[in-house]
Amino acid sequence: MFRGNHPTRVDEKGRLKLPADFKSLLPVGEDEKQLFYITSKDGKRAEIWPLKAWEEVEAKLAKIPNMNPAKQKFLDVTSYYGQMAEMDNQGRLLVPQLLRESAKVLADVVVFGKQDYLEVANREMFEAELKAAPLTAEDQAALADLGL
Repeated sequence: MFRGNHPTRVDEKGRLKLPADFKSLLPVGEDEKQLFYITSKDGKRAEIWPLKAWEEVEAKLAKIPNMNPAKQKFLDVTSYYGQMAEMDNQGRLLVPQLLRESAKVLADVVVFGKQDYLEVANREMFEAELKAAPLTAEDQAALADLGL
């Protein structure tokens, strides 16, 4: 399970070096390629899904009728921003150019563990969002109602 925040950089070629704390959580097999699906639900943050975790999302989607408008919107946006990626020998992943530009993940970024996947955000933009919309007492009460 991915958790925490690890600030890092996306290099000039659009490659993100996966933070060691997250990389150590990935299953490692002899001669096994580390495959990922990199996408976004809004174009503001990149999501890095280990392929097996993304396939679980796809299995859930397969149970929803194709005519469902929410399913189609989800598939449209995640396909538009999405691309398969393979980790290189230095532990780097190429973030798709369209997503790099849209989410402005071009230099200093934060990489968050979001349980099943990682989220990558422009550090400056994320910090501004955090200040503009902090966790409120109402948010905490809603979470308490959910058992957290």
